[in-house]
Amino acid sequence: MPASQPQPNSRSLPGSQPPLAGTPSPADPAAKAVSVSEASQLAESIRQAALSEGFIRCGIAPAITSEGFPKLVKWIEAGYAAEMGYFSARLDAYRHPRGVLPGAKSLIVMAMPYHAQDPQTVPVPVNENGNSDNEHTNSTWGRVARYTWQGTDYHDTIHPKLKRLCRRIGELAPGSNARGIIDTAPLMEREVAQLAGLGWRGKNTLLLNRELGSYFFLACILVDVELPADSPHATSHCGSCTACLDACPTDAFVQAGVLDASKCISYLTIEHRDSIPEPLRPGIGNWLFGCDVCQEVCPWNRKPARRATLPPPTADKSPSDQIDALKNQTDPTPQTQTRDSDSTAPLGWIDALALFELTEEDFRARFRRSPMWRTRRRGMLRNAAMVLGNIGGAESLPALESASLDDDPVVSESASWASQQIQRRQ
Repeated sequence: MPASQPQPNSRSLPGSQPPLAGTPSPADPAAKAVSVSEASQLAESIRQAALSEGFIRCGIAPAITSEGFPKLVKWIEAGYAAEMGYFSARLDAYRHPRGVLPGAKSLIVMAMPYHAQDPQTVPVPVNENGNSDNEHTNSTWGRVARYTWQGTDYHDTIHPKLKRLCRRIGELAPGSNARGIIDTAPLMEREVAQLAGLGWRGKNTLLLNRELGSYFFLACILVDVELPADSPHATSHCGSCTACLDACPTDAFVQAGVLDASKCISYLTIEHRDSIPEPLRPGIGNWLFGCDVCQEVCPWNRKPARRATLPPPTADKSPSDQIDALKNQTDPTPQTQTRDSDSTAPLGWIDALALFELTEEDFRARFRRSPMWRTRRRGMLRNAAMVLGNIGGAESLPALESASLDDDPVVSESASWASQQIQRRQ
């Protein structure tokens, strides 16, 4: 996402707007004034509560006018938001955190890790030349972005944590208001995360942390209490590296820090509702849902300590201690391998061909609580057709030919295209 685009620190994109965590009450004129010492004690209590909820970083930023707002306006005007009309619809609210919580004075910014290790391997048949690379090898396996590997929608996982933290803040500071969000409100999340000292914005638009890389979600709690702010992260550690920009399969980066969402694989396979533009289809490769390419090539994500999923902090071990304990691990085991109900699939993959066997009811039963529900059956079958068109073989043709008669024009067109691509390779 572009630096001006307020998205979670993943390749996912928001669409539907789940209820915001916490319910602010009208300002209480009788609310207790918070002294400097009380504010410091409150901030420390909030940090400890956040760590106990499994967040591995917690910083505090002042609620100030967004410096990145003019860039957001230019980004939208350039058409780089594609069909995500909710940016322009709520544009003015991005100017200041008060657009999310009236009277906001501080933001608590937290990082929640997700799977960072390599996907498990899948059987890859050799092609007619005897090669076993991943290009045109008659495979039916499609990759899914790492943030989906836990199986459940991250909103459903993180929102309850934010609600508990908001309630805790209300107990610690009676009369205060707090509201928790995770990529569902008009807030420049990565900008405030940098202000809170959590990291810097990389050339791929994601927030980077020297110890964590970029495989984490960002969540925020806005409060109408002035808390002592942490020092902003003032430096970038990307240097002259352009690995993320160079590796993008669809050339979605206009320049460093600016993404054209209409070319981004994550946007195309998640947010986009219609057929995927034909010139971009080959670049999708075997990505069935989302994309991690610009994160996978980032040097800050390629060290063992940053490729393991950290367990929640314990009372006797801080997040930094946990990172130190992982530094010598070269084959980290994920904390959990929960995935969608197909428990036979290797972690990080879904059988694209098998998706064509699912009815609407089957799809709902398998994906209702997962991030894949965002695209519904139509989007997943469209994406599956893209994968099979790029890497599938003759065994995929019967299902694709049947899908080409689907009542949904997006599914039928995508399946017809995939069939043609496979036949050309025979």
